[in-house]
Amino acid sequence: MKYIEYGMKHPLLYTLILLLIGTTPTALFPEEFSTTYGNIAETLSSLSDPNTGLTIFPLLSIPIGGEYQAMGTAYTALTRHASFIDANPAASAALPLTELALYHNDWIADTNIEGVVYTIRFDDLGIGAAGKFLYVPFTQYDAWGNRLATGYYSETVIGFNVAYNFFSSYDFFGIAAGITPKIAIRSIPSVFYADQSALAFMADIGILTKVNFLKFYSSRNRNLSFGLVIKNLGIEILAPTKEPLPTALTTGLGYSPIRPLTIAFDFTLPFNLIPDVPAEAPFYATGVALTLTDFLTMQTGLLLKGGNPRISMGTLFTMKDLSIQTTYVLDMTTQFVPLDRLSVNLTLNLGDNGRAALQAEVDRYYLQALEAYARGDLETTIALCEKALALDPDFTPARKTLLLAEESRELQKRMLELQQIEG
Repeated sequence: MKYIEYGMKHPLLYTLILLLIGTTPTALFPEEFSTTYGNIAETLSSLSDPNTGLTIFPLLSIPIGGEYQAMGTAYTALTRHASFIDANPAASAALPLTELALYHNDWIADTNIEGVVYTIRFDDLGIGAAGKFLYVPFTQYDAWGNRLATGYYSETVIGFNVAYNFFSSYDFFGIAAGITPKIAIRSIPSVFYADQSALAFMADIGILTKVNFLKFYSSRNRNLSFGLVIKNLGIEILAPTKEPLPTALTTGLGYSPIRPLTIAFDFTLPFNLIPDVPAEAPFYATGVALTLTDFLTMQTGLLLKGGNPRISMGTLFTMKDLSIQTTYVLDMTTQFVPLDRLSVNLTLNLGDNGRAALQAEVDRYYLQALEAYARGDLETTIALCEKALALDPDFTPARKTLLLAEESRELQKRMLELQQIEG
């Protein structure tokens, strides 16, 4: 118990210890760990997809990082953090906080990805902007080993998000719909390979809703969510050859049977708008997030895509206005010396635009109205319910109490009138 108490008092140290434990096997026994995983991959070789790699702009298929990557990309139905931008554009209409998120993803060897996301919500309207940048250094040598030129292969994706939650009320989450138009740019220096740069325009379009189902805890948040999204729907231009974008239809499910636990599952069906190019085979993703304390959440995920299954593990450390997410990914491209496939996400929590304070004020008026109703003070009950509804017209409990109090007042008036007639 002393160790637990010490960890709770020193959350950063506790988190670092967990991260150290999680990475110790790969750090101390890289060859044995690599051999074991290689044997597993050989067993799964029957899942290999011959149509892998036929699309342009690999960056569109690489996770920006954050919890989206930590949960194996099973994030289509979740509305938790800014990494939704790669999963479902409708999620910004339901995010709890305004966030500014920075990402660094050490992808493969010298390949790195940097990203930034900003998202804000005004009641049922969510908007955001995001960008991610992939770069790989290249050096050209002559036949004698002399350096001729240096440069970078790079890809850049920039997107702007807007979403709205339709029909939302106290009793119904609503149906959130969103779109993220994007532009993608590929840059290859002409000194290495002329006329290979490319430009593409596309959009992600998604919907999302939530309900309550087998919920074993008390919360206003719905515990079962559904999402559907079409990703990278568009065309590429200025490319030397016609190559399809990684367009896909993804449906997802998220479920929290108990408050600390979230389980997610995604199914993705790729398709191409260029008929001569075959699409990839369908693939699956599943993820789990477990909140251990109010400052620490652990995630893990599995992506079954072709013959390269991907396992991910993540830790989210949350402070008052700042959260840090670290994620490690293990698949056939992972290197152990030096260790790669690590990503770090730093998120600034910029508040909720006063939504929590407003809800607390509504609740205060409503509780006072219930107390007044219990005392038989109908006029005060009606006045307090009207104040609550002025702040939140969709607060159904206050509306029901208001109607009940008005009916009781009307009944009292009739009883007094009858007493006067009889008297």
